[in-house]
Amino acid sequence: MILKAYVLPHPPIILPEVGRGEEKKIEDTSAAYHRAAREIAELKPETIIICSSHAPLLRSAFYVADAEGAAGDLRAFGIHSIHETVDYDQELAKILQEVSFERSLALEKTHVEARTLDHGTLLPLVFIHQYYENFKLLRLGMSLLSPEEHYKFGQAVSEAVQRSKKRTVFIASGDLSHVLKADGPYGYREEGPALDNELTEIFASGDLDRLFELDEALVEGAQECGLRSFQILAGVLAGSDFDSELYSYEGTFGVGYAVAVFTPQEKNKDKEDPYLKLAQDSVESFIKHGTILPTPPDLPAEMLEQQSGVFVTLYKDNCLRGCIGTIEPSRANIAEEIIHNAVSSAKYDPRFPSVQQSELDQLEYSVDILGEKEEVSSVNELDPERYGVIVSNGRRRGLLLPRLEGVDTAEDQLAIALIKAGLDPDKEYKIERFEVHRHERS
Repeated sequence: MILKAYVLPHPPIILPEVGRGEEKKIEDTSAAYHRAAREIAELKPETIIICSSHAPLLRSAFYVADAEGAAGDLRAFGIHSIHETVDYDQELAKILQEVSFERSLALEKTHVEARTLDHGTLLPLVFIHQYYENFKLLRLGMSLLSPEEHYKFGQAVSEAVQRSKKRTVFIASGDLSHVLKADGPYGYREEGPALDNELTEIFASGDLDRLFELDEALVEGAQECGLRSFQILAGVLAGSDFDSELYSYEGTFGVGYAVAVFTPQEKNKDKEDPYLKLAQDSVESFIKHGTILPTPPDLPAEMLEQQSGVFVTLYKDNCLRGCIGTIEPSRANIAEEIIHNAVSSAKYDPRFPSVQQSELDQLEYSVDILGEKEEVSSVNELDPERYGVIVSNGRRRGLLLPRLEGVDTAEDQLAIALIKAGLDPDKEYKIERFEVHRHERS
C-alpha cells in the first residue's frame, strides 16, 4: 500500500557541505525536508520509490533501474564527504514490469546507469538516511511520452505496490521553475513565477487533475524539471481519497523548491454503500477466481427480501467499460440480481473485451435499481433527468437509463432507445417510463 507520497526538490545547495552558509537562505525548505524524512521514518516503509527528473530520460519508455543496488556521491559538485548506498527492490521492479506489460506501457528495466545514483535520487536519500535506513529502493525515470502516459504509468506503479503488499512511500523528486530571478542561474522569465504559483496551489489543494491542464507555453517558458514526475505521482494516487499539504516553497536562488505531502485515507467500511461493494466484490471474485460470489448474509434486508430489475455499470477512466442489466427481476432478490449482472457487465458485454485483473483497481461502479414501469402516450411525458425509458413492440425492447451523459432531451432519449430496440420510429411502439434508485460514488 502507498502510505504517503511526497514532492521533494533536489538542490545540492541545501546541504551545509555544499552551501557553506548559503543553505541558511532556504531554511524553510530544509526544515520541511527534515519533517518529511522524520515522517517516513515513523512509517517504516519496506520500499521507497523515487521518481527522479535526473534519472535516465528515455524518449518513448519509462525507466526502472535494474541492479542489486546503487551508490552515489556529490563529487560532481566538489564534495567528497557525502556518499550514499542503497539496495534495490528487485521483486517490486519485476512486478512493475509485469503490470506495465499487461497495460501496454513501455518500461525499460535496464542496467543503464542503474548502479549510480543521480542527484535527484541522492538528495532525498541523504535526508531519509539520517532517520531511517531499513528499506529498499525502486528508482524510476520519466519519459518524453504524453502526460496521459505518465498518469497511466503512475497507476501501474500503484497496482504493482498493491500486488506486492509492501508498505511503500512514493517520492516525486523534481524542482519547479528555473527562471524566477534575473540574477539566478537561468535568468528571469515571467512564466517562472506564474507556473510556480499554479503548482503550489495544486499541491496545497490536492487538485492533481490540474497538472494535466497547464498551458504548454507556460510550462515550456518556465523551464521546470519536475512536472512529469508530479504527473506520475497523480497516477499513483488516482482513485484514492487523500489529504494534501504544502510544507514549504522557496525560490531564493531563482529555482522553485517545493515540499508537499499527500496522505491516502483509508476507506470507511462502515459508510461504504453495500450495493456498490457487492457489485465490486462480485466482479473481483469472478475475474480473479472464476467463481460467482455467494450471496453475503449480512446485507440490508431490502437487498435480500425484495426483487427488482437491476443494471450494473462499470467505468474506467470516466469512460463506459460495461453495462448489463435486467428490466424485470430474474433472480430471487436484488442481491443476486446485482451479483449476476455485475459479472455479466465485466465479462459478457458484447461491446467490450472482458475485464482483465490488471484493470480491477481502475474500475468505478454504478448500480441502478429499477422502479415500477408506467406507460405513457408521448415523448412529452418523458424527462431524461428523472425517468428512464423503455420502448417495445412485440419481443423487441430497448431501454435507456436516466441521467446519462450526452442525453439531454427527451427526443434524444427516445431516439436512442428506438435504435437499441431496432424499431422504426414511424411505426407503432409502446413507451414506458420508470424511475431508478442509483447507487454511485460521489
